[in-house]
Formats: sequence, C-alpha cells, structure tokens
Amino acid sequence: MAEEDKAVRILQSLRGKICEAKNLPPYYGPNKMRDCFCTIKLDQEEVYRTKVVDKSLSPFYGEDFYFEIPRSFQYLSFYIYDKSFFQKDVPFGKVSIRKEDLCKYNCQDSWFALQLVDANSEVQGKVHLEVKLNELITETGSVCQQLVVRLDQKRTKVKKKTSNPQFDETFYFEVTRNSSYTRKSHFQVEEENIEKLEIRVDLWNNENLVQDIFLGEIKVPVKILKNDNCHRAWYLLLPKDNGNKSAKSEDLGSLRLSISYNEDYVLPSNYYSSLNDLLLISSDVKPISASAVHILGEVCREKQEAVLPLVRLLLHHKKLVPFLSAIAELDLQQTQEANTIFRGNSLATRCIDETMKLVGKHYLKVTLKSTLDEICDSCKTCEIDPLKLKEGDNVEVNKENLRQYVERVFTVIVRSSMSCPTLMCEVFHSLQNLARKQFPDDPHVKYSAVSSFVFLRFFAVAMVSPHSFHLRPHHPDAQTSRVLTLISKTIQTLGSWGSLSKNKLSSFKESYMCDFFKLFPEEKCIKSVKKFIEEISSAESKEPTGVDELVILKEGEVIKRAQGRNRIRKVHNFKKRWLRLTNREISYHKQSGKESLYSILIKNIIAVEKLEERCFNRKNMFQVLSIEKPERPLYVQARNCVEANEWIEIITRVSRSNPERLRVYHPCAFISGSWICCKNTDEKAAGCTSCTGGSPANIQLAIDCDREAERIFSLFHANLPRLQKMEDACGSIDVYQGPQQEQDEYAHFTIEDSRVTFKTLQQIITVVNNLATFHEQYRIKRSTSAIYGSEENPIGAK
Repeated sequence: MAEEDKAVRILQSLRGKICEAKNLPPYYGPNKMRDCFCTIKLDQEEVYRTKVVDKSLSPFYGEDFYFEIPRSFQYLSFYIYDKSFFQKDVPFGKVSIRKEDLCKYNCQDSWFALQLVDANSEVQGKVHLEVKLNELITETGSVCQQLVVRLDQKRTKVKKKTSNPQFDETFYFEVTRNSSYTRKSHFQVEEENIEKLEIRVDLWNNENLVQDIFLGEIKVPVKILKNDNCHRAWYLLLPKDNGNKSAKSEDLGSLRLSISYNEDYVLPSNYYSSLNDLLLISSDVKPISASAVHILGEVCREKQEAVLPLVRLLLHHKKLVPFLSAIAELDLQQTQEANTIFRGNSLATRCIDETMKLVGKHYLKVTLKSTLDEICDSCKTCEIDPLKLKEGDNVEVNKENLRQYVERVFTVIVRSSMSCPTLMCEVFHSLQNLARKQFPDDPHVKYSAVSSFVFLRFFAVAMVSPHSFHLRPHHPDAQTSRVLTLISKTIQTLGSWGSLSKNKLSSFKESYMCDFFKLFPEEKCIKSVKKFIEEISSAESKEPTGVDELVILKEGEVIKRAQGRNRIRKVHNFKKRWLRLTNREISYHKQSGKESLYSILIKNIIAVEKLEERCFNRKNMFQVLSIEKPERPLYVQARNCVEANEWIEIITRVSRSNPERLRVYHPCAFISGSWICCKNTDEKAAGCTSCTGGSPANIQLAIDCDREAERIFSLFHANLPRLQKMEDACGSIDVYQGPQQEQDEYAHFTIEDSRVTFKTLQQIITVVNNLATFHEQYRIKRSTSAIYGSEENPIGAK
C-alpha cells in the first residue's frame, strides 16, 4: 500500500441546521429587541450567513447548510451578530467547537450556551520561526549566550494588504551575566536559568487607525535548544495568554444547532471492490431483507445516514430502480390497509425520498421556482384561520389570494409531466405495479402509491421548505412561511383527491379548510391529478421538454478582475460583480437583475481551475477558460474557500462533457509579459500544470463512488457490535427454530431467512475488517511520517 498512500484522499464535509436562538440579552436602548443574523466560520473565515431576523430575542432561523470543507481548520464557530445599518455589524455571542470535538455532536439536535466574543481570542493562521543559541566572546573577554531569532513566512514579500507576509528579519538577544553590560538587547540571567527563558512573538494588524488589532501569539521555551543549537518550526497562532484569562460570566442566551461533520479517508478504488460487489447484488438477494444494503439500514440507528450514500452509489451503477422496487415490495407486504400505503418512514420511503431529491432538482426548478419567487417576493396576506386573523384582515380577500396562489402552483405541477426525470417515472411505474399486486381489489391504490411520494413528499415539502431544495436562498419569514404552509397543505390534499374513495371534505379537521376547498371544482381536479399520475408513471421513455428552459444553477456576488488588463496592476482592475450560472451560460452583471456584461456559453468552457494566491495577492480565486479566448481567462474571487470550491465544482459538472476540455492549464496569470507560474513569455503558450479533472475521458462524475463506499464502510464499522448482535440473532433463530428467549432484544431486526442473512453478515464483517486494517495501516504510516512542526503539522495542533 506504500505506493498508493499518495492516492488516499482526505475529504471533509459539514451538514446541519441553524435552528434558533433563545434568551438573548436585550439591546441597550429604548428598543430592547435585536435584529440578529448568524454566521458560520471556519476559524475566522466566514463561509455561511443566515437571513436577518428582525426585532426578536428568540430568533428562529431554520436554515439548513451543507458544504465541502476544502482546507484544514481548528475551530468551527457560529456567531450571533447585531445588524447595524450605520456601523459595522458586531458579534455579541458565539459557539466555538474544536474540530476534534465535532464528532460528539454528530446527528444531534443540541442547545449550546453562547460565549462572550473576546477580540484577543479570535485568532487564525500559523507562523514560521527560526531560533538559534550561539556562544560568543564579548569585548571584556567573557563568554555569553547569544539568542538569534528569525521570523519568516512564505509567499509575498509585500507586507501590506496580505494574509501571508514574509518578514525575513533577524533579531539578536545576548544573554549575559556581566552586570556592567546595559544595552537593551542584553539582559542578566544566571546560566542555570537560561532554559527558563521564553520567546514570545505577537502578530498585529496595524490597518486600524484607532488601535492595532491582535492576530495571535506564540510562546517558545528556550529549553528546546538544549540538544540542538538551531530550531526551525511552524507554530499555530494562539489566543493571548493561550486563552487562559477567564472572561466575565454573562448569560448571553443559547443557540440550537444540528451538526454532522464527516472526515473520510478515501482509499483508491480497488480497495472498495469487495464491498461494492456485496452492495450491488442486493436487489438480487432473496429475500431482500438479507441483502447488505437492507442490513445497513437495519443496523444504523439514524437511517438517513445510510440512505444518502446508498442511493448515490446504486444510482451511479444503475442498480437503484431494482433495489427500490425490492424494498418497496417488502414495505407493502407489511402494510395492512391501502389507505396507509407508504405513509411511514421506512428504509423504502426514505430511499425514494432521497432519489427524488437527488434526480429531481432540475425538475423542481423548472416547475416551481418562478412561481415560488413571485409568491415570496410579493407575498399577499392569505390567512384564513379565524383564530389567526389580525385586526383589519379581510378573510374573503385572504381566501381569494390563497386560491389564486394554489391554483397557479397546482396548474404548473399537473402540467409538468413531460419534465419529470425518466428515473423518477421508472420508480413510479414500479410502485404502481407493486401496489396493484398487493391490493388488487382497490382501484385507487395505483394513484395513492404515487401521490404519497410526488405530492406529499416532493412538491408539498419543496413548497413549505424552498430553501432546503435550493429554490430560495433563505428560510422565509413568518408571514411568507405561513402562506407557503397553507399552499403546501392544500397541494397535498388536492394531490390525494384522485386516490380517495370516501368523501373528500370529510378528511379535514378544520372547518375553515372545508369551506376553502369548496372553491375548487372537485371533478376537474381529480381528473387532472389522475392524468398527471398516469403520465409520470408511464413506462414509455420520454425526453423532458423542460431541459431547454433557462434554469439558474448558482448565483452570487463575487469580485472579478477586468479581462485583458495584464500590464498595470491597479486596484480598480477588481470590481464587485454578480456572477450567474445557468444551464446555458455563465455570465456576470453589474448587479443582480441587471443585464449581462459578459457571458460564456457552457459548451465553450474548456477548464475551471483554482488560481494561485501569489498572482494578485488574493485568496479564493478561480479561473474559467473558454474556447474563444483560452489565453484570457475569466478571473473570479469568491467570498470564501467554501464558495470558491462550490463554484469550481458546479461549473466543472455542467461542462464536463465538453469535447474540447484542456489537459493542462496555467495556475497563475500572465502579467508584465510572462506567465508567473512557468515564466514563459508567450501569452498563448500551453499550460504548465495538469488539469484537476484529467483528460476529457476521465473527468470525475458528479457522484464520487469511492467516497460513497467509504461512507458506507464507516457506517458498517461504527455499527459492528449491532452487526454481531444481528449475527447472534440469526444463529439463535436457526438453532431453536421457534420463539426465542431473547426475542425482545432482536425484535427490531427484520430477519426473514436466518441462514441467508447470516451468510451476508459474515461477508460484511469480513470485508469491513479488511478495510479497517487498510485504514489503520495508513493512519500509522501517516502519523509516523508526519513531522511535528512542519507546515502541514504545526506545533500547537492537537
């Protein structure tokens, strides 16, 4: 494995939800309420920001987040800010979690006490220090110790406006016992106490006109020179006095968070072949409950953890539809009544939910986004509950507003069948057949089998939580959220009308909803729903017409360098622009909603790569190269490392099939007559570095199969005790052939055939133990080869 150590990828991701805060301290002033927003920071780099919640001491955010973490970090922090319109926004509370402690909170919904934000503790970065201790003879002939300190940090020699300054300065401190020596660089100390000395280095930012800003410090004991007269090492910057000063104890309130952090050590593909083989034959295993995939769902306490990687892996290998059909059939066998079909949170329903979310993103945007944007941007009052009406509200006007919104949403949904992805149609077709087979006497079951997913779990959920499906940037405010909830509730009911055999209005608990639904022509709605369900459940393959419609994939504010200005490096070369990526082109605009200033067609993109910081002394830059002007890339700076990574990933994904993609590129810019990276003076010279995507035939697909296999291995490995308990249960059933003494302990396991299940369990445990051995070997080699004090493993990192 030694030759393949370099091929191991360490991938980090963070998923979670900023739920709400409570008991925030009142604002100082006549108005006690606060206008607050929350940010997520990796060390001191902001990577996510919520909306502002006005006038509340218990703000509700409800915002989901997910991002890949492209760099190392020490702390994950959540800050609560006061929004100010005239001054700089000020943080008044934070939650900081060390990277090593994140695993304690995985898949948990927890309240965290807010801590005081101390400027002397807000540090980030590292410094390289060189220390020497020399003996020299002074003018009087006495011998003293001379301490030589040298500071340097790589990258630019420009100290202003840089996050990577190189000082390269040497300072001498002479340690002597000569009391007549009074120069400031000399100080008296007994020879035996030299090792008690300590070197302290502080870093400050002097941009602030009022006072310098503390950036961090390091403390190095001179005793490190006891065995070696020269010491060179990288140190992590630490808070002042190592954060030991206890801040005032204040009750700043608390923040509710849900966090799931994953760090995957992804081995080369060949290491996962045995595990993949075991997973990919799951749909052929009889019974399906004895398959490796179903067993993973059984042993994971949080089924959703297993669902995410399983669906992606099976989808990539074109094994998803057969597996979904098999577990849906098992689900139906355990359903007693047709009107409760697919209503639980089983492995089958969760997998189908995730499939729709994964392959239906484009479908949702094409169908709902424009209507949703209009509803959210010009939200009319739609409250029809008499108990929730505000003074001055007209219930009839509200009812009409809601009816118009519902009618628009319902119409775009039932007319969207031609945009439904083929894979979703295949799943719905299978569900219909299975439902008819299980309940042959129920003429409505073929509709309820599909409507329970496409209406209840897809469109209705996207309506009430548009931010979770990337249809809106943030969780809607309270009034808009209430409107979307009413629309969602109505769409669920209208979608189920085609499958209800009893009186439609009898299913409502609220009288005001019964009155509202009388506004909709029942027979017309039923006919539209049935027609829509028949169309999306058809076995005939069809090409979605919605693919030609313009869909915004990502947009946001960036800083762009003016193209073509390569001789004079001026500040005004960089301007704020609004970058927008659609399924047709990437373009930038002066502001959101303004006309495009420049665009590149997706089919003309030939590379998307990072740009080295040394080019323009700016972090988080990337370049987009087009076939029209490959020597004049579009240079863009994102707001943070996460956003830069997301832009590169999504642009690469939409352009991965372009036949003219480059194999090599320049990681730096062409400035002052030459490429900074390779010093070539020919502006049209071929690149000097291989593209990260490789050759066009080997461009990485959107689904990283090795990473999904690694996640599945990690879940199996974490649940080995439960696998062994399930193995014991199979042995017990096979031996006693009847009701078991420990039946209650094993009752939560689905074991239809104990012998087949036992065989699969043995195979899983063998494969998992082998992979665990490979991981342990890699970790041992990595820990023994890591040099403490190197840039990759600085002193101070735990």
